[in-house]
Formats: sequence, structure tokens, C-alpha cells
Amino acid sequence: MNAIGKANDMPRRQFVALSGALGAGALLAGAAGSASAAACPPPGGGAAPCPCPTEPNPPGGGQNACPPSHMQGLCGSPTDTDPLWQDVQYCTQGIVPPSGQRPNCLKTTANYVVLHGRPETTHNYLLVPSCRITGIECPFLVTSNVANYWHEAWENARSGGDVPVQYPNIGLGINSQSARRLNQLHIHMAGVRDSTQRRLQDLEANGRVAPQPALWGDAHYQAAVTGADGSGDRTYRILRLDTLTQNLFELLNVHVVRRFGLDMAGQTLIVVPKLPATGPTRTFYVLNSDSSLHDGTNTCDHLLVYA
Repeated sequence: MNAIGKANDMPRRQFVALSGALGAGALLAGAAGSASAAACPPPGGGAAPCPCPTEPNPPGGGQNACPPSHMQGLCGSPTDTDPLWQDVQYCTQGIVPPSGQRPNCLKTTANYVVLHGRPETTHNYLLVPSCRITGIECPFLVTSNVANYWHEAWENARSGGDVPVQYPNIGLGINSQSARRLNQLHIHMAGVRDSTQRRLQDLEANGRVAPQPALWGDAHYQAAVTGADGSGDRTYRILRLDTLTQNLFELLNVHVVRRFGLDMAGQTLIVVPKLPATGPTRTFYVLNSDSSLHDGTNTCDHLLVYA
């Protein structure tokens, strides 16, 4: 799972200014030095690196644009040595990590790779962008040019997906900057307990789940959910969405972070698909928390079940 780690820090005002400017896509003009978003067949053995292009293709062509080169100080450089980023480079380009340990590339696409989480179980996977993106604090994530990693995670993790999470209830999550150990963006695809699913449905039935993003941060839609790790109750802001087609990072930035003057780097996000008694649905509970809330948390690890 995750431990404490550090990446590039950025003041809140700087993030807000950049995220606002990036909304129009103006900063993407300098994308020439960005990390490759190309995908290659998973390499095997000591095969030579395949010839991946070094420039991202325009969005809409099956590949997402990557953060432009002048944002490397905020989102990471392709030459960084983060172990998870090295695993991505092995899966997409055949570059063997300096450690010599080759990861098991469960799925490799133009936008992301899927890897085992730790501990390695049938309900603990990671979806990791093929772009160099350190984590939730990267302002490129709130632009319209970024791939919808949350939707891709759900499509892989759901029953019938390419890398299904074998657990009665599924949860997706991302940690804050301070609560993670590896500094390459990764969405956990894991399980959640039945009690978590029931709690969220009870809250919705009692009008305690925000029906639209603009209300997400309201106090009425903040509620305690008991952790699966025995850590007790934690407070989350809870939103209901009918699809995952929207950019969850942008929704969080606009309706919570900027609204309350918070740091994007300090946020955690958890997605729990609603599972009614009649069968799966396309409704999703989106939970957010941080240390500014009473009994808040900046990690998704309290709710997700990995082991």
C-alpha cells in the first residue's frame, strides 16, 4: 500500500493560477518536450526497446497529450527515477529498470498501464498513466486535454473488464501527495467492504449525498464513513454522479479546492460504484477528504481493501 513520500511542492495560489490558465489549453503549445504517451506491446525477457514515438499525438486520436515540457517542475520529468515511473517505461518502451526487476505488465495502452498493487492479490491493481505525472497535485490533470483515467480504471476493474477486481464491491482511489510512497500518478483498483456500500446507500437515502458537483463541498453532504482498516470513522465529502465521463480532478479543483482555498496536493479521492440489490448500476459515489475536515483524511487507504 502507501507510505509517506515527498514530491515537488507548489503553493496553492500558484496551482490555482495555473489550473485556471490551463483550462483553455493555452499552455499545451509547448508540448514538444513532453513525455511519450506511446504504448508498445508488453516487452518480454531482454527484448530491445521498441521504437516508440517521443511526441504525444493530439487528443482524440487514441492517445492523450502529456504535460508540456515547461511543466516538468510541477508534474515530473521523463528522466525522473521514481520506481513506478520506471515500471511504466518498461511496459511502454522496454526500458529495463536499473534494479533489473521487470514488472508484470497486465495491460498496456496508449494512455496507461495496469500493474499489480502490493500486496499482490486478485483485488489490488494499479492504473498508471503512460505520461509522466507525479500525482494529484499536477495542474495538467484539471485540463480538458488529460485522459479520463478514472473512467479507464472503472472499465478495467468492473466485472467483465480486462483486469477485473475480484471482490463483491469495488473501489477506486488516489492518495494525496503526502500520503503516497511512489511519485507517479496511480489509481488504486481494489475492494470495499459491504458495510461501506451500505453506509453510502443509507446516506443517499437520507439526502446526505450531493446530487450535483456544485454542492459537493456543502457541510450537509459531509458524513462519516467507517474505515475498512479498523481506523474508525473518517469524514468525507460525498457526491453522486451518474457517469464517470467528467474529469473528477477538475470537479474537485473547481467545487472544493478553489471554493474553500485548499491545496490540491492534500486531497484524496475515492470512487465507489453503487451496487444495489437488483444488480450493478452506472451510479457512482465520489468521496473526497483532506486534513481540513474534522476527522478528515488525506488517504484512500482507510476505505479500500487490498489484502
